[in-house]
Amino acid sequence: MRLLLVEDDNHVAAALSAVLARHGFDVTHARSGEEALQALVPESDGFGVVLLDLGLPDQDGYEVCGKIRKRTSTPVIMVTARSDVRSRIHGLNLGADDYVVKPYDTGELLARIHAVSRRSVPDDAAGSGDTALRLGPVRIELPTRQVSVEGSVVQLTRKEFDLLALLAQRPGVVFRREQIISEVWRTSWEGTGRTLEVHVASLRSKLRMPALIETVRGVGYRLVAPTA
Repeated sequence: MRLLLVEDDNHVAAALSAVLARHGFDVTHARSGEEALQALVPESDGFGVVLLDLGLPDQDGYEVCGKIRKRTSTPVIMVTARSDVRSRIHGLNLGADDYVVKPYDTGELLARIHAVSRRSVPDDAAGSGDTALRLGPVRIELPTRQVSVEGSVVQLTRKEFDLLALLAQRPGVVFRREQIISEVWRTSWEGTGRTLEVHVASLRSKLRMPALIETVRGVGYRLVAPTA
């Protein structure tokens, strides 16, 4: 897999590139936001994942993430020292697929890279062949992966859509955390649990319906279908 590493510290980049290369990744190193954007021009060979450090010398990392998402659907993993939920949600709202908080374990990073690179498409998960799910004012178009609330389109990341579509298949049914992680992230790795929490919080924020996804303490989550 080709991976774009956006990191301004050459020592950190060299060490990380060596580790990634040992695990089969073909790493391209960009030292700034501008270099990263130039590497992602449409005519370039595709990358499987972008690993984006937020502490860049020329541009705000969040701004770079937004620009990357406008030109490609390549999964983006943010690397940040900020561990608060609000910062993570902000990154997800800009189109990041996941985040890693410094200092991180190399095994954790590799697991997250493999998880976001799996492109699971839940279009056939409905089983009945329906092309759309309707939940009160929420409409989920499975073929186009588009979500709208009261007719207004809501921009979701790939994993946010996968999560919402999964819960929407069976409104009212409690999905265990392990089941959601297995079906959406295609992994049983326990560390993905925190990512699930952040994605749920981001969905509640973007859809502006905090009560739509209910937390069942100690078990998982369920979608509460709106009455209107």
